[in-house]
Amino acid sequence: MTGLFNLPGSNRSQPAPTVIGVTPVQFPSFGSFPPPGAPGSVPAPNLARQSRRLYVGNITYEANEENLHEFFSAKMSEMGFTTSGPGDPILAVQVNHEKSYAFVEFRNAEDATAAMAFDGIIFQSGPLKIRRPKDYAGSDLAPQGVHVPGVVSTIVPDSPNKIFVGGLPTYLNDEQVMELLKSFGELKAFNLVKDSSTGLSKGFAFFEYVDSTSTDLAIQGLNGMELGDRYLVVQRASVGAKGIASTPGMPSAEEYSQGMGVAVVPRPFIPSTVDLSEQPSSRILLMLNMVTPEDLTDDTEYEEILEDIRAECGSYGSVDGLVIPRPPKKDKTGWQPGSVNQDREAALQAANEGVGRVYVRYTDPAGAATALKALAGRSFAGRSIIATLLGDEASHIFEQVVPASADMDEE
Repeated sequence: MTGLFNLPGSNRSQPAPTVIGVTPVQFPSFGSFPPPGAPGSVPAPNLARQSRRLYVGNITYEANEENLHEFFSAKMSEMGFTTSGPGDPILAVQVNHEKSYAFVEFRNAEDATAAMAFDGIIFQSGPLKIRRPKDYAGSDLAPQGVHVPGVVSTIVPDSPNKIFVGGLPTYLNDEQVMELLKSFGELKAFNLVKDSSTGLSKGFAFFEYVDSTSTDLAIQGLNGMELGDRYLVVQRASVGAKGIASTPGMPSAEEYSQGMGVAVVPRPFIPSTVDLSEQPSSRILLMLNMVTPEDLTDDTEYEEILEDIRAECGSYGSVDGLVIPRPPKKDKTGWQPGSVNQDREAALQAANEGVGRVYVRYTDPAGAATALKALAGRSFAGRSIIATLLGDEASHIFEQVVPASADMDEE
């Protein structure tokens, strides 16, 4: 036993577009175009068409005009976003596979505006990035108050509930950070800020929840928490913009985005209340912030961690599966029994995906529920545990594990 477990117990305004060749004197109503033929009028570009078009990025090579047309048409109908009555809301689709984007033209500007709410929607194997064309003069945001269930937008507009989180380990990807934040509620929008030249995380992000009541819960639960070798700074983005730190002795969001940070004593972390009555079949417990990639590289240390977690979790119910994904091993021997199968290692651990998570499957939901209540907020190796329940759709994780008693041939 390793003894790693502790004892129980401001809005930005949109500048008005300029009108070439028209002065405020000639056209007092600055920001709108003069009527056709009026003195001082100038030929305008095809703004009407641009207002009907949307840029759709992050498409896969399997995407084409036909399946994109079908996808958006079906989603518009499903959400009731069409504004011009019956008929196909999509006029045309143009795809550029070389640069992984497409342009979708809608029947009218209103439909295009409504479709902005699909930013972040999953199509084929990943989320779509939906924006206005670069030469569009209006706002790039979706209509206020419109949210598509299950879709996490990649644009986080300024609002009282926009949250800043700094101090994120830069090796965490979008999915891993979102998984941490979802412990407090359903995400409405999320943006992990990355370096434009390298694509690597800068260690901070902005996000917003669907339910505004989750805002304060997340701030209270995450601010000052130790994650990896860093400490999180979590507060309303509007607070940081004003240069006011929400916690004495901690930097504001603005300061942290410029690289400032301080070490503070981590506080116990308790996730938002999980209504177990709505998850009667949840047998899989997911725990985060327990292990780091460095903890998992040595085979002996890894086996000790497995034993410690298996023994602790087994005290709350019968455990029939335990998975702790490991970072890819560089030599040819592969990992030892009890870890990810070497033959299927690449599929599960591509780009270290899943490393740092602990999956525990119980034989019945009661055991998982008991473990969740007991372990959420507990300390493991000096780190506060983040715990939540997963549905049976995560069972495939356990199919890629070699039993601890199995023998592996060595070359």
